[in-house]
Amino acid sequence: MKQQGFTLLEAIVALVLIATTGMALFSWINTNLLNLQRVQAFQQRHDATQSALAFMETVNPLEKPTGKETIGSYVITWQAKTLKPPQYGISHMGNKSIFHVGLYATTITVKYDETLLAQFTLHQMGYKQMRRPHAWLFDEEEM
Repeated sequence: MKQQGFTLLEAIVALVLIATTGMALFSWINTNLLNLQRVQAFQQRHDATQSALAFMETVNPLEKPTGKETIGSYVITWQAKTLKPPQYGISHMGNKSIFHVGLYATTITVKYDETLLAQFTLHQMGYKQMRRPHAWLFDEEEM
């Protein structure tokens, strides 16, 4: 006698194989999507940190120790604490320079839509001109 079609057992085995393969495929896709989200979050934090560092190069903590600035879609806030109080610097010739310089630890926070992306501390030098150039030649004091 000639048998035609699938038996019930063959159909069940085929369905189990298809289901197992499908579950493995969905698990693999889910893992890749989670990894992609992590990479995107890391990239956003990296971009935010780089933007904040570039902006902080323009901030003098001696003259502006705290502040808040919106750069693109990022909100950058900073708070500087004095590590070494301002004092006259020394010129390359060993004379008192025209600047007061101090060392600051600046805590920087970067947010995007109220979500904290990055928070770090940056050591910065603060400066302020206190005398005119070449004042040391004439023994002039502060401005």
